[in-house]
Amino acid sequence: MDRRDLLRLSIAASALSLVPLRTAFAEWKPRRPINVILPYKAGGGTDSFGRAMTAVSDKVLAVPLVIVNKPGSSGITGATEAARARPDGTTVMLTSAGSFLLTSMLRETEVTPLDSFRIVAQIGNLTTSLMVAADSPYQTIDDLVADARARPGQLRWAHTGRGGVHHVAGQGFLNANGLEAQDVPFKGGSPTRAAIIGGQVDYGFTGVQQAAGFEKELRVLGLNADSRDAIMSDVPTFTEQGHDFVDVSSPIVLFAPMDVDDETVAGMEAAIKEIAALPEFAEIMAQRGNTPAFLSGAEAEARLRAMKEQAAPIIDQLKSKS
Repeated sequence: MDRRDLLRLSIAASALSLVPLRTAFAEWKPRRPINVILPYKAGGGTDSFGRAMTAVSDKVLAVPLVIVNKPGSSGITGATEAARARPDGTTVMLTSAGSFLLTSMLRETEVTPLDSFRIVAQIGNLTTSLMVAADSPYQTIDDLVADARARPGQLRWAHTGRGGVHHVAGQGFLNANGLEAQDVPFKGGSPTRAAIIGGQVDYGFTGVQQAAGFEKELRVLGLNADSRDAIMSDVPTFTEQGHDFVDVSSPIVLFAPMDVDDETVAGMEAAIKEIAALPEFAEIMAQRGNTPAFLSGAEAEARLRAMKEQAAPIIDQLKSKS
């Protein structure tokens, strides 16, 4: 079963459960503030979704959402604390599910996204893109591929860290097109973007939102996805341009401890759906170059399982080199 079949099944399951979910939401009435653990430092892409969510949550919930940043060990420190929290609905975690998944595949971790939590819902997505400096000779992906084939192993490309979403996406692109190039890791999206603009590398794989506000310095050649981004809608996808890719990205997902009851999870899912639909939420995210992208818990889980299957060969390749 491929990733599209999994997603269709999950959508069907979600549709069948819609009425019970709304009933549960009506019955779910949290009485205490809800701590939202963000397992990264403040200021990143995941943090921006969390801050926007808390800024508008009072339109949906009677209690506040409180952001608690718990960075460390590529997100595993905060995830471990969230998994151990009391399963009463007062502590949840918002994180890049793609990064969490890949980290748990690359090394032994105490917790994993598919085995240690209940997946509540997806509220957004950070999609990987291939970009070059504005003065790069590469006008299209075909130009880059042709040069990489002519000079195997000589091109240098940037990403935000080995084993992360953008690294796996970039390596998947190389594998799918039979190419070799030297990867150069940087710590975060901003340093990666600076390296591309400054010519330290020939191209880079990083979140498409990194191009927002830097249109004169960067040229985005393609989106590592089947469909275009709602904000950066002028960027064509790899699919449109006829290039194979590994469908990994960074869905922003809300997780709850494993033993949280069904009613609470259903109520949380419905609340996230309403928050994601608020015009105020969309406006805040647009200012950051992002957009809401809601998926139910079932849909988000199906997407993660499909991502795990696609990424597995690349993770095995990375492990063999370490």
